[in-house]
Amino acid sequence: MINYPTFGPLLAEGKTKQIYAHPTDSSLAYMVNKDRITAGDGARRNELTGKSRWSTITMANIYRLLNSQGIATHMVEQTDDVTVLIKRCDMLPVEQVMRRVATGSYLKRVPTAKEGDRFDPVLVETFLKDDANHDPQIWEKDIIERGFASKEEIDWMAQEGRRVFEVLERAWASVDVMLVDIKIEFGRDTTGKLMVADVIDNDSWRIWPGGDKTRMLDKQVYRNLTEVTKQDLQALGDRYALVADLTGKLKLS
Repeated sequence: MINYPTFGPLLAEGKTKQIYAHPTDSSLAYMVNKDRITAGDGARRNELTGKSRWSTITMANIYRLLNSQGIATHMVEQTDDVTVLIKRCDMLPVEQVMRRVATGSYLKRVPTAKEGDRFDPVLVETFLKDDANHDPQIWEKDIIERGFASKEEIDWMAQEGRRVFEVLERAWASVDVMLVDIKIEFGRDTTGKLMVADVIDNDSWRIWPGGDKTRMLDKQVYRNLTEVTKQDLQALGDRYALVADLTGKLKLS
């Protein structure tokens, strides 16, 4: 018998998840994933049956790997098929994108860049979480002036973000998959400590088996669709299920 957790009040709800208070410990919360996939700042939305489970498996496997490497994250443990116990965090209104390879939106913003250009060290870009304005890029000066983070915290997040990328890059390489880029978010727990937080799942990165873009396994497949059919969702679900399975096989050499 599965002992499902008892939730406190709903604290927040996003496009693909809900956050509930822990009933007895104010430093903890529960994240419950949904069977929903979105793109275009939420303009496109579909129900993807099974996604909540695949996202939870992927997220739990990835955060366990990061925790094992001494990276501070908000995950405590997976509690059921769609739920993760987490440290309760106030999320920063910015997100970082770590890029190893130039592709996607980067090419549109930087016309001198070429598809496949490699960044070494990993390129760190920061964006304001603002769907209405398409998550614009934000700079260090503005982050500080708006009180989102200090200079020291910004430097720490860039350093920690690169650590996250490098750990996961090595892990994905163990199953012959290239980690191209990844979105990372940070939050402050109830003591004020900064840590990697929110979802890391197949919506968070670009991953190319064998480095081949035509075999991509991530949400870019969904973004690229001109229309979404039942068959498209089935094929997409197969990819998400495969990624969830692969994350349980990742190793660090």
